[in-house]
Amino acid sequence: MLHGRSVLLVIGGGIAAFKCLDLIRRLREQGARVVPVMTRAASEFVTPLSVSALAGEKVFQELFDLDDEAEMGHIQLSRAADLVIVAPATADLMAKMAQGIGGDLATTLLLATDKPVLIVPAMNVKMWEHPATQRNLETLQGDGIAVVGPDVGNMACGEVGPGRMAEVPTIIEAATDILRNGPLARRHILVTSGPTHEPIDPVRYIANRSSGAQGTAIAQALVALGARVSFVTGPASAPMPAGCDIIQVETAAEMMAAVQAALPADGAVFAAAVADWRVASASDRKIKKDGKGGLPVLEFAENPDILATVSQLEKGRPELVIGFAAETDTVIAHATAKLKRKGCDWIVANDVSPETGIMGGSENAVTVISADAADVWPRMSKDDVARKLAGKIAEVLGDG
Repeated sequence: MLHGRSVLLVIGGGIAAFKCLDLIRRLREQGARVVPVMTRAASEFVTPLSVSALAGEKVFQELFDLDDEAEMGHIQLSRAADLVIVAPATADLMAKMAQGIGGDLATTLLLATDKPVLIVPAMNVKMWEHPATQRNLETLQGDGIAVVGPDVGNMACGEVGPGRMAEVPTIIEAATDILRNGPLARRHILVTSGPTHEPIDPVRYIANRSSGAQGTAIAQALVALGARVSFVTGPASAPMPAGCDIIQVETAAEMMAAVQAALPADGAVFAAAVADWRVASASDRKIKKDGKGGLPVLEFAENPDILATVSQLEKGRPELVIGFAAETDTVIAHATAKLKRKGCDWIVANDVSPETGIMGGSENAVTVISADAADVWPRMSKDDVARKLAGKIAEVLGDG
């Protein structure tokens, strides 16, 4: 459940901050990306260098950083993660969160985030039991903030009681439980990805340059929002997404059959680059040169139209059907015509001309077209495209 998720880790200034080094390591072992934010006090207990080395990410510390804030970095940080963890959540941090005080980067992004927040309190037993801290705890829980711990035990100050920071496995279990209840929980979404290979003979086939990277990223982003994903993929070079039901196929006909078997679904994203044609009568033996310069004649037949078939189902049609249009010219016009012709709800259009480097590359620049709008997105990584598209899907299918 943590694979492919992004966790924003706010490290507070307490002796328990040392546990965050192990927390970062364990989160990354689970496949999560960890973006660390440290308060000034936190750097008195663990060094930014140690945190950065373990996270494999830049450590963010200052609100008024000219480079990071040129594009409102604290807003981007607060919105890009799937979950925000505050550990250790000191009495000071809890008080500021409860009162809505945003005097530094950590507290400002906690005010700006629209993502679930998990706090992991750690402090002296008397500080934890103080009525002010308990009032702040009640306020935070009333605001929907999740809490794990504190544990009871010996403290660095020598006292015994509640106030120890929860152990790392407990924190990870709590984070997993929160993410399992994402906006697409209980929703089943079908995703197709990769190219298809249409055989000419036992050793040759017709294919395209699709890597399957965008489809994998979309599946992963949907899983991150709690969806159950059926991932039907052709022979792609991109890694398989974790947490999905994976069905591997070779040809368009096999993909059609796999899609029909995976239905019903609440949503369907057809990101696969399916071959439009196949060889009508593929040879069961390798086609050989005749030694006389003669060329083989290949007769073609149309492949099944998977997007149109599912879009036009009278019974069992997914609530949201999304197609892709990879074009090399007049992208918007071709994609808009495809939307009407196929009968789907959205078309994600992109320009795959060789000079763009998009087909088989790590970035994409898409326009999401619906019946009444064309939403142009800037060029970004395929992972970012996937997260943005998954969020848009969640607006339609979420909380089902």
